[in-house]
Amino acid sequence: MTLPAWLAAIKFNDDGLIPAIAQDHKSGRILMMAWMNAEALQLTAQTQTAVYFSRSRAKLWHKGESSGHTQTVHDIRLDCDADVIVLNVTQAGGIACHTGRESCFYQRLDLSGQTPEWETVDKVLKDPADIYASTETVDNSLQTNNTTAKDDTNAESNQTENASILQQLDNVLAERKQADADSSYVASLYAKGLNKILEKVGEESTESIIAAKDFASCNESIDKAQYDEARHELIYEVADVWFHTLVGLAWFDIESDAVLNELGRRFGLSGIDEKASR
Repeated sequence: MTLPAWLAAIKFNDDGLIPAIAQDHKSGRILMMAWMNAEALQLTAQTQTAVYFSRSRAKLWHKGESSGHTQTVHDIRLDCDADVIVLNVTQAGGIACHTGRESCFYQRLDLSGQTPEWETVDKVLKDPADIYASTETVDNSLQTNNTTAKDDTNAESNQTENASILQQLDNVLAERKQADADSSYVASLYAKGLNKILEKVGEESTESIIAAKDFASCNESIDKAQYDEARHELIYEVADVWFHTLVGLAWFDIESDAVLNELGRRFGLSGIDEKASR
C-alpha cells in the first residue's frame, strides 16, 4: 500500500511506529506520550480525535474508548527530524492518565536533598476504579463520532444508558454498510466478509479468556495497581467480544434488541428447564 505524501514524509521506526506527545490546547501542558503507526495517524487526521497504537495489544486504540476521556485534536505537528509527533488536544474530562490524573507526567525529580528522589506532585482527580467501572465504550466508530459516555448515578440510569449505547451502535453498524472500506474499521470488516468478522469474534474471545486468567492470578491486597490494570484489561477485551459479535449480527440485519428480548424471555426460567426445552 502506497502511503500519501504527508505520511511518507514521516520517519517511522523499525516497528513502523512514531512517538506522539499530546499537549493541552489551552495550557500547553504535556498530558501523555503514546505510539502511533501510519494507520493511527491517518485516522487521527481524518477524525480529529486521537487514535494510538498499543504495542502490548498490537492493535489500534482510540483514546478514551474505555474511560470516556477522549481527545479532540486541534493541531498535528512534526519535529525537524520527522520522527516525533505533537498533538494539540482538548482532553475530555480533564484526565489523560489512567491513574486518574490530569497528566501522565505527575512525578517530579526532587533535587533538594542529598539523593535525587521522585515525588508525586499531581493529585488524583478521579479514582481509576470509578473511571473504568462507570462505562466501557466499545465501538471505535462511536469514538469517531465523538460519542462519550456519562457516569451513572443509579442502576436505573445505568440500564437506560446501556440500552441507548446499544441502539446507537446498531445505527452506526447499519450506516457503515454503505461506507467506504477505507473510511471505517467496521466498513473494512464488512468488505472482508463474514468469515473475517467471525475470525475477529474468535480472536477477541481468546484474548478475553487470557485476560480473565491474568486477572484471576492478581491479588488486590498485594498489588492494587496491577489488580486494577488486569481488571480493566478484562473489561476491555470483553467489550471487544461484544462489539465484534454485534458486527456479526448486523451482517444479518439483526439488531441488539433481538438478543435483549431473548435474555428477557429467560428471566424467571430455570436454566436447566430452558436448556431442556431446546
